[in-house]
Amino acid sequence: MSSIAKIIVDIALDREFDYLIPDGMAPVVKIGTRVLVPFGHRQINGYVVGLIAKSDRHGLKQILSVVDEKPFLSDKLMELARWIADYYCASVEASIRSLLPGAVRGKGKGFKKRLFVALCGGQRAGGKEQGAGGEGGARLGSGRSLLSETPKEKARPRLAGKEERGGRRKLSGKQKGVVELLKIKGGMFLKDLTAELGITAVPVKALEKKGVLTIAPETEVRNPLANKDILRTKHLTLMPEQESALKMIIECVDAQRGDGVFHHEACSPRRGEEEGGRGDKKSHVVLLHGVTGSGKTEVYLQAIDYVLGKGQGAIVLVPEIALTPQTVERFVSRFGKRIAVLHSHLSDGERHDEWHRIRDGKADIVIGARSAVFAPVKNLGLIVVDEEHEPSYKQEDVPRYNARDVATMRGHLEGCTVVLGSATPALESWYNAKTGKYLLATLPHRADDRQMPHIRVVDMRLGKGSKGRTGVLSQDLVGAIQLRLDRAEQIILFLNRRGFATSLICEQCGYVANCDQCSVSYTYHRKDEELRCHICGGTRKVPQRCPSCKDPAFKYSGIGTQRIESIVKKCFPQANVQRIDADMTRKKDSYERILGDFRVGKTDILIGTQMIAKGLHFPNVTLVGVVYADLSLHMPDFRAGERTFQLLAQVAGRAGRGEVSGEVIIQTYTPFHTAIQAARRGDFEGFCDQEIEFRRELSYPPCGRLVCIGFRGKIEEKVSFSAITFARNLRKIIPKTVILAEATPAPLARAKGLYRYQLILRAPSSKAMTEPIGRVLADIKFPKGVSCSVDVDAISLL
Repeated sequence: MSSIAKIIVDIALDREFDYLIPDGMAPVVKIGTRVLVPFGHRQINGYVVGLIAKSDRHGLKQILSVVDEKPFLSDKLMELARWIADYYCASVEASIRSLLPGAVRGKGKGFKKRLFVALCGGQRAGGKEQGAGGEGGARLGSGRSLLSETPKEKARPRLAGKEERGGRRKLSGKQKGVVELLKIKGGMFLKDLTAELGITAVPVKALEKKGVLTIAPETEVRNPLANKDILRTKHLTLMPEQESALKMIIECVDAQRGDGVFHHEACSPRRGEEEGGRGDKKSHVVLLHGVTGSGKTEVYLQAIDYVLGKGQGAIVLVPEIALTPQTVERFVSRFGKRIAVLHSHLSDGERHDEWHRIRDGKADIVIGARSAVFAPVKNLGLIVVDEEHEPSYKQEDVPRYNARDVATMRGHLEGCTVVLGSATPALESWYNAKTGKYLLATLPHRADDRQMPHIRVVDMRLGKGSKGRTGVLSQDLVGAIQLRLDRAEQIILFLNRRGFATSLICEQCGYVANCDQCSVSYTYHRKDEELRCHICGGTRKVPQRCPSCKDPAFKYSGIGTQRIESIVKKCFPQANVQRIDADMTRKKDSYERILGDFRVGKTDILIGTQMIAKGLHFPNVTLVGVVYADLSLHMPDFRAGERTFQLLAQVAGRAGRGEVSGEVIIQTYTPFHTAIQAARRGDFEGFCDQEIEFRRELSYPPCGRLVCIGFRGKIEEKVSFSAITFARNLRKIIPKTVILAEATPAPLARAKGLYRYQLILRAPSSKAMTEPIGRVLADIKFPKGVSCSVDVDAISLL
């Protein structure tokens, strides 16, 4: 029997410590359990990561207590944490922290208790909760059902004792009101009850003394879906292509027995074997490639329904920018109380309670952003990664995991199917499907045979401006907007840059207002009359004169969404124009409000950044205008063409989703670029074939693996020295298959006051790079003030 626990403490030491398990504690100390242990002169929390019978260390201390009744992490999730640490060059402790939300790990976090009022003889805390889930006997503050269930469906409670036999004591008007409301509601939290009746707690407490009701503390479930009136929906009839895709997924689900075989290097379970090698069993990963509006979501919904019928759960990952109320509501309308949501817009309390609902099995479907891939769903049967190409699935902090690849790894460990869906899959996923490592299902047509939008490319070099505004809105786009306004149809204008102007320039001396902390210029925000850095967030007031030559004439260079909004309002004064970007959605629920106004037709023209490019379904939108398609095209990154194509195809997909056909106008200064022409034709495969050949020549992903090592510090000489020294030591031990570039300043050479250098490595396998990197990291000592980060499968090289 195991008498010693291997524990990782809740501080970043990247070591496991051995502790004795007290005799009476042995039955409850399991892998994944959170415990309190002595550490030096203090007591800290840790997590049990292993159980052994003997230790080679002497003088072991004992575990002080078990913090939670149930393990926080299952064996499978613990194994996943170890894989993340190994593959992404991170500590196991950091990996475990990424698996558990801060609201769950943090001290002092717990369930919220409030006074609950119920009539004597009525439903008490032991009954089922109302709403979308929670602890056994827990209550939602509203006392209302998520799906508009009628409160009167419950049997009315009876008064007890003398009150029931007719010897009723006389009640005041307020007391009668309390009793009548409780008869309807079946119980309410005291604060909600008094607020609804507009009274104090005095008459309620008087009724408690009379024995009419009880007041006792109960758990209140902080549920983000409470008070949502969402109508239930049924399965839609699938088109033949959807039926075929669903059948493939179902066959994959049925084939999984917990011993699946990996077909992707970033999730290879046998690190000693050749990475990315094929096994002897059918893949557990399905790439669902469907054009925008082809009905991928309906396939997800019916696949989830199938796994639920097998007694299994599901996780649906959606990019944060696409995690709209519209997306969540579509799943809730189908599955109701079984849904839990996990994303950054939740309060700590909501995140805490949702996580525990999932762990306790009260919710078996989870919808969320990147970190929801770690949700503790019991008996997991399906993971869906929607818009799987999105860069936001990549974690920026340690461990720098990609949720898409972690999903495929978890699918292997849990023996469940993983579905990757996109209209524009990442080249890595497409390559895996074409080489047989993933299964491929395609949806080449829109649902109900609706036509794809007609796409026009406007060459802005010809200088066709509108009302003197050359270079902003072309005559083609202005005319198309007016036509849609006349027809009472809606328009989306897309520009992936917020602010009014990208820089402030003095025409006399050439002075540019640059950020003091970053190697970028300030962006001018007209509404606040300030200059703002979009890297560090620093701001300063707009100077009245040039700081260099004192000339008062400034020129605003470049365009942002604020400037587009100003121009559109002047060109179309009769239209209701709204802007949606990071500046407009800082307040909670502002995103939902803006999109809600657009959905119901209050807004004619919606101007926005990439947050409107995906996940939205507005049938009355018949025109999409891309104001400046070149914005991401000329970035110093080998993925620039791929990202431009994906963004154009995704934003174009917002048009023509209703009965009226749609049109897309792309304004560009490089109309013959491969990415733009491929987007115009809707030729995804042709673009991929050409792009993959380019990548193969340079050993870039997906034809090779890539690691970016970053160095940062306040003193450039120290940063440069560290990068060069690291490269020299690394070059001595790397295999010949690894291509190591020289240490150079990063494209964004300075950010937030820190100078940035980087090393780029390419190789056929990640292991050939990560093992030597780990050896150098263990031996090298960096100068004070210099930090080093390792980004495996880096998404951005800026």
